[in-house]
Amino acid sequence: MISYAECSARERLAQVLDAGSFHEWLPPDERLTSPHLAQLGVPSSFDDGVAIGRAKLGGLDVFVAAQEGAFMGGGVGEVHGAKLVGLLRRALRDRPAAVLLLAESGGVRLHEANAGLIAVSEVMRAVLDVRAAGVPVITLIGGANGCFGGMGIVARCTDHIVMSDVGRLAMSGPEVIEASFGVEEFDSRDRALVWRTTGGKHRWLTADCDALVEDDVAAFRAAALDAVGAAEPVTLDALEREHALLAARLRLLPPADEGGDDAIALWSRLGIADAARIPELDVAAVRALRPA
Repeated sequence: MISYAECSARERLAQVLDAGSFHEWLPPDERLTSPHLAQLGVPSSFDDGVAIGRAKLGGLDVFVAAQEGAFMGGGVGEVHGAKLVGLLRRALRDRPAAVLLLAESGGVRLHEANAGLIAVSEVMRAVLDVRAAGVPVITLIGGANGCFGGMGIVARCTDHIVMSDVGRLAMSGPEVIEASFGVEEFDSRDRALVWRTTGGKHRWLTADCDALVEDDVAAFRAAALDAVGAAEPVTLDALEREHALLAARLRLLPPADEGGDDAIALWSRLGIADAARIPELDVAAVRALRPA
């Protein structure tokens, strides 16, 4: 078993895709760096923290992007976002079997916030265009930095999400919530709370991800292969079902003064017996608990 969380972006590409099949577009030797970071005296990366290209997955042609969490937490800036948009627009032209997003990002870089926010909006539009064309977009989440902010929204715009139990997915990261509303609202140092609220087990139980796997690159590869045919066109009926799901979930939560502000309360209301034990369970046991 090779830990997906401990791999770099390029190590994940090498392990998840067919051996030797990845052909990178705009590789580091092109030295395509952010113009904003240099102006601020911040070190740059020659790939701006994301590798994009084409590859094979089980012999099928796929396009793929892998964010590097070790560079600025996988934060999205102008160039980083433009590479993602370019990949997706090329997918519209060439129609691969799928587009894979190996997401690991804390969200938009504060150093180039406006450019990053615009880039994320363009990525979301491009994802939906690709889906509308019938090409499935599959997101893999299992990196140490999680998938937060703008990339958290991007992930939920895709057809299919695969998460490990150590992966995290949310709109706002724990530190952002704490900084905005205080430690009383959310203690970002409480690791158990963080994973209960944003982790893969919680996202699986609430149907926010489509597959829950072990922290193993082979498990992610197998789940990605299974998801290649999982295209879900964006239709009015699909959106109405999603809204109904969210409304039903909101109604399940008891008031905050009755413990309604913790994931365990929601799990209990979902009908899961002994919900407090879920953080201790292995992935196979948690997979079996998701309500129909």
